[in-house]
Amino acid sequence: MQRSLYLPPFGTFGDVTLLVELAVEAEAAGWDGFFLWDHILPAEPHMPLADAWIALAAIAQATERIRLGPLITPLPRRRPWKVAREATTLDHLSQGRAVLGIGLGIDFWREFSAFGEPATDDAKRAVLVDDGIDLIVRLWSGEPIDAEGARFEPRPLQQPRIPIWTAAIWPLRPGPAERATRWDGIVPFGVAGPLSPEDAAAVAARYPGKDLVLYPRQGVPAAEYADAGVTWLQESLLPDEELAEVRRIVAKGP
Repeated sequence: MQRSLYLPPFGTFGDVTLLVELAVEAEAAGWDGFFLWDHILPAEPHMPLADAWIALAAIAQATERIRLGPLITPLPRRRPWKVAREATTLDHLSQGRAVLGIGLGIDFWREFSAFGEPATDDAKRAVLVDDGIDLIVRLWSGEPIDAEGARFEPRPLQQPRIPIWTAAIWPLRPGPAERATRWDGIVPFGVAGPLSPEDAAAVAARYPGKDLVLYPRQGVPAAEYADAGVTWLQESLLPDEELAEVRRIVAKGP
């Protein structure tokens, strides 16, 4: 089981220079991954926010080993062809360490409604997610995508593709559950809080051979999640964390 840090690029972490520093410190301390929430509005209006993708590009150049990527990119408010380009560039910058986390997104902080986005419910967003992932994968292939011969080069360094992890709410609903069977990993978020090792084992049994990415319940030993089949256990940090405590968590390693 691999261990990673999972944090928002706003609040305490709204300084892109700090994010790069923390990623470098995390790599030195033995963490295996460094993943950022992908938002355009923060939890509170006054909070500073750094763009996740720009921050990840800087982190890719400053590190050598850790996995990195956005968790989760809400594809319904993105142009899939732009995401395909960004992810490929991040993969090249990181020498093949990028992961693409994808989900529907929610309007909890008005990141759809504040900008007049048309995908107003989960059903509409789900269609955009599935169509968008299919298009991204086609663009990564380097093959023409239309009769005029439109195609993307270069291809990602990772083959057959950059790993795609899809988000899902636990207990699993049919749409997200089926989507996860098609791609490389699942990131379940519990409605009632972090999944228990028993819940994690149920997810792992349903998706053998795929990455299972989650953060643990407080006080539950990491070994129980490893035994349950979790492949990536996240240390989840929140926007209002004290910086001194953040640095302590990063420095102690996984």
